[in-house]
Amino acid sequence: MKPRPDHQRSDLEVIARRVMREHGLWPEFSPAAVRQVEAMRGPAPPAGKDLRDLTALPWCSIDNDDSRDLDQLSVAAEPPAGGRADGDASRILVAIADVDALVTKGSPVDDHARNNTTSVYTGAAIFPMLPERLSTDLTSLNLAEVRVALVVDMVVGGDGKLRGSSLYRAAVTNHAKLAYDSVAAWLDGGGPLPPGVAAVPGLDDNLRRQDRMAQAMRRERHEHGALVLQTIEARPVFDGETIRDLHEEVPNRAKELIEDFMVAANGVTARFLAAQKYPSLRRVVRSPERWQRIVKVAAEHGAVLPAEPDAKALQQFLLAERQRDAVRFPDLSLVIVKLMGAGEYAVEAPGRDTSGHFGLAVHDYTHSTAPNRRFPDLITHRVLKAALAGAPPPYPLAELDELALHCTQREDAANKVERQVRKSAAALLLEDRLGERFDAVVTGASPKGTFVRVLHPPVEGKVVRGFDGLEVGDPVRVKLTATDVERGFIDFVRQTEGRRRRGRGPTG
Repeated sequence: MKPRPDHQRSDLEVIARRVMREHGLWPEFSPAAVRQVEAMRGPAPPAGKDLRDLTALPWCSIDNDDSRDLDQLSVAAEPPAGGRADGDASRILVAIADVDALVTKGSPVDDHARNNTTSVYTGAAIFPMLPERLSTDLTSLNLAEVRVALVVDMVVGGDGKLRGSSLYRAAVTNHAKLAYDSVAAWLDGGGPLPPGVAAVPGLDDNLRRQDRMAQAMRRERHEHGALVLQTIEARPVFDGETIRDLHEEVPNRAKELIEDFMVAANGVTARFLAAQKYPSLRRVVRSPERWQRIVKVAAEHGAVLPAEPDAKALQQFLLAERQRDAVRFPDLSLVIVKLMGAGEYAVEAPGRDTSGHFGLAVHDYTHSTAPNRRFPDLITHRVLKAALAGAPPPYPLAELDELALHCTQREDAANKVERQVRKSAAALLLEDRLGERFDAVVTGASPKGTFVRVLHPPVEGKVVRGFDGLEVGDPVRVKLTATDVERGFIDFVRQTEGRRRRGRGPTG
């Protein structure tokens, strides 16, 4: 069925801009910020006596097909002479764009970034944290361009354990701009060698080495209780101005490679700042307050979890469930994510101790690998550069505390904008499917209401009748009764066993 023509893609963009403003986010850059960028003559020059020249290494970027704001590159190399811990050890280098080299603290562009704290990605429009000339050009690690970067240099054993690390500034060049899906298909043996890889001598072997090390690092993290979660991220697919479907973003081997390297790089950065006795803005996911509900969810799946929060036990349960029922694993993941609670930012400093990241099973974790897209990463880079230079921290503790709270709140606001547009897009897609019945899973049950997600299309809505007794994680059959594109409302009523009739399923 075609959606009614009275709601189009442009309506979603209007909704996105409205909701941005309602949550205190700025959808446009100030005239001063625009002038600041217009006055820039080019990327930051590769200068400074401490700057290393690593442009000859076969660096590559792996990101989404349409990504233009490239924050990081990676490469594998031999460990330094005499430092090889075992025959399978490798150096893994991650280069991260030095955005601070052009965006100075307190400048108009920095003011915008500090207010929004993140890029906001909606299906109708993207609201970048930095003006596009910066994020997609001057500070982006673009193909065949020399850029200044901060490098996290790690020696990793064949067992995935970190054997040593260092951080420094360097000039780098991206020799291959690659995409997740094509790299993953090639690594899995289901696709050809990507042309970008073939064009760089030796990059195929280098990528396979990166993949081996990433898998070893992932196994090591999982042994310590890092959680395997697979929530569904859906973005609208348009045919011109008309929405046709919602496309699910799914994990793959190339995405996991980058994730593993970024987790490791963020941990190295956090520990380096702590060792240098500099404060840092940590990313924290505290021990779940709703652990007993997680225990109950596991019991409903035939598993037993301990009475006190235990990341390793939860991980073992999740791995077993992914193997047992891969189709419904995203539903279970979403339930666990909601019960764990949201992440937040907190300041780590001498004499202070944050609680760590429960989901990653690590204590030392910061955000530092996406400074084109996240302000906390830019803050971290400024502190890191001060530590490398032996200069005073650029942010007093009181200011960092304020920024930690502000970044947490703004991240929540950005998530609400993205969620609102997803909901509006879903309502737009379902406008002409009233009366259809769907299998769903309960994703929220609180005084604010009971919410469910249907399997396809992957949309979430509110149960407005028959919600008594439903809890997070329960399977349920629902009927679509109403949609409201402007507010992103999708209403369902519960179909009880006694009344259940076979209707048209979620695929029509």
